[in-house]
Amino acid sequence: MTTAFAVIDTPRTLADAAYGALKRDILDFRLAPGDRFTETEIAERLQVSRTPVREALFRLEREGYLEVRQRNGWLVRPLDFDTLDHFYQLRCVLEAAAVRILCASGPVSGAAGAAAPDPRRALAPLADILLVDPGDRSANAEWLADLDERFHIGLVAAAGNPEIARVHRAATERIRIVRRLDFTQPERIGKTYEEHGAILRAVMAGEAEQAARLLEAHIRESQEAVRKITLHRLYSARRARAA
Repeated sequence: MTTAFAVIDTPRTLADAAYGALKRDILDFRLAPGDRFTETEIAERLQVSRTPVREALFRLEREGYLEVRQRNGWLVRPLDFDTLDHFYQLRCVLEAAAVRILCASGPVSGAAGAAAPDPRRALAPLADILLVDPGDRSANAEWLADLDERFHIGLVAAAGNPEIARVHRAATERIRIVRRLDFTQPERIGKTYEEHGAILRAVMAGEAEQAARLLEAHIRESQEAVRKITLHRLYSARRARAA
């Protein structure tokens, strides 16, 4: 069976297009850790010249997704569990800080004496999705993986510190490939709703320490699951997506 690779859309430049297509292939397991390829192969597949492809490849190398091999073309960087652990630990620190900021930031008086909006109101759309009856929960693993990422990014963004949000987004992107594998396991569906729902309720209630404890336990569990991921699981996920 032939793997269906991402195709180029119409962004600003051909290099941007090649970058976007290749990054989707990496994050969606069509190009898996350890896969090797050449600039020529990618240029032929994307039907563009080698110049924009080379620019895209070096951009992905700078972001940590690829390694250049002088004699053998390019390599999708193998999984480095120590580095993944570091990013999970960074997420733990940033997200715990964010919920403490949120829980301490209740309604305050504005310049004219009016109460400023509670920043936790920004979490209402997530509450509408997560705090539902079990029968209304989605079983779509790909959608849930995206929801998981949106939940954590939304939680940090609501705290209102753009620098924390920026660093958190960068860390989130670096673990995306293994984080999505988590949702190939059926038991992750129920846990996604239950754990996120408990964190959300604690934040909305202003229970800072409870929210931080739940959040840290949730991230640690994800971190431990990453250690169990094997290349076999990754290739299985990639074959399932291709089918």
